Amino acid sequence: MSYVDGFVLVVPKKKIAAYTKIARLAGKVWREHGALDYRECVGEDLKVKFGTPFTKLANTKPGETVVFSFIVYKSRAHRDKVNAKVMADPRMQKAPPDMPFDPRRMAYGGFRTIVAA
Repeated sequence: MSYVDGFVLVVPKKKIAAYTKIARLAGKVWREHGALDYRECVGEDLKVKFGTPFTKLANTKPGETVVFSFIVYKSRAHRDKVNAKVMADPRMQKAPPDMPFDPRRMAYGGFRTIVAA
């Protein structure tokens, strides 16, 4: 079964375009180094009545939205190899001068797939 890195982060709505630019580059780098899939998804239908809305979970403020992202790998070992290559890639060494989100408000984790339908 595959392995997935998952992310939830808060991005000011006015900075979605800047975030998208960074995400496109990151997706290209991860795929070049072997990731099977790379997705960045911006919140659209977040006023749900069932469960806890992502906006509440992420404690968004007015003018902010949630981005849900994931990267798919063959296995955890594959993830570790790909991520080592990504972190060594010179393109990933340059942080933008005005980061479009606060990394302290990002949630991240690695997940073992238990169902793939």
